[in-house]
Amino acid sequence: MAKKFPIFPKNPERICWGCDKYCKSDDLQCGNGCERIQHPIELDGNEWYKKGDWSGLLSEEQQIELGLKTAPPPAKPHIKLPLKKPQG
Repeated sequence: MAKKFPIFPKNPERICWGCDKYCKSDDLQCGNGCERIQHPIELDGNEWYKKGDWSGLLSEEQQIELGLKTAPPPAKPHIKLPLKKPQG
């Protein structure tokens, strides 16, 4: 998705969540039908992200933030060694 999907929107009932346009519920533009697509929080409550696989909807950063995925270990720093000057 082009936009970051909101995890806890303030008023999910006012918006259609069917595509990246996030149209107002009374002005649907995407053509996905005549009904508004509900946000998962409306269907499954505040812990909606714990049910099912939302990896295609939530970014990796959001999945880590919610505890659905573990953060990768930090990369080891690259150590620069001083070059030996040629003797001579």
